[in-house]
Amino acid sequence: MMDPHVLAAFAGVALVLTMAPGLDTAMVLRTSAAESTRNGVMAAFGIGAGCLLWGFAVALGLGALLATAPMAFVALKWAGAIYLVWLGLKLLIKPRGSGGDPLPARAAPEVSQWAAFRRGFTTNILNPKVGVFYITLLPQFLPANATGVAPALLLAGIHVALAVTWFTILAGGAAVVRKILQRPPVARGLDLATGCVFVGFGASLVLASH
Repeated sequence: MMDPHVLAAFAGVALVLTMAPGLDTAMVLRTSAAESTRNGVMAAFGIGAGCLLWGFAVALGLGALLATAPMAFVALKWAGAIYLVWLGLKLLIKPRGSGGDPLPARAAPEVSQWAAFRRGFTTNILNPKVGVFYITLLPQFLPANATGVAPALLLAGIHVALAVTWFTILAGGAAVVRKILQRPPVARGLDLATGCVFVGFGASLVLASH
């Protein structure tokens, strides 16, 4: 059984890193504002699922492949970069509110909750930085005599629970101000800002060293 003090320390570090604004924050806020609160929450669960899968891979030792197989790391980061740049360019080329017309109050029917979940999941699972995050952080909190995958999975589960909780709160917060965020100038600015974040993170993946 792991020391409760160690678990509390890990939870504190994980919470601070989770709450720091970044790619996941931009995705959840934009999804909730542009589509619906449910879609924002589903994107949060997709992010959590991607993190959990990375945590499971690291617990099994598969994450170490990123450090020992340069080609695997390069292939993964290019796949993630292309996906993020594609998402970002879609928002930059055709942001909402460009025509100045009022925006619908609800998400378009074709934007399903599953699509929002898949978007959050894909963004995280194609991001090798999440794997590096787990490879770097988890061992620092694992006891020296830890055996099996359970301790690492416990830490990963704590991080995922905190992340899903935080991003769900953000999705709900965006819903409160959705009327403001649906105004054409604000919606256009939000899409352009989110697009820049996606493209920027995609570029950072390409430029990141192994």
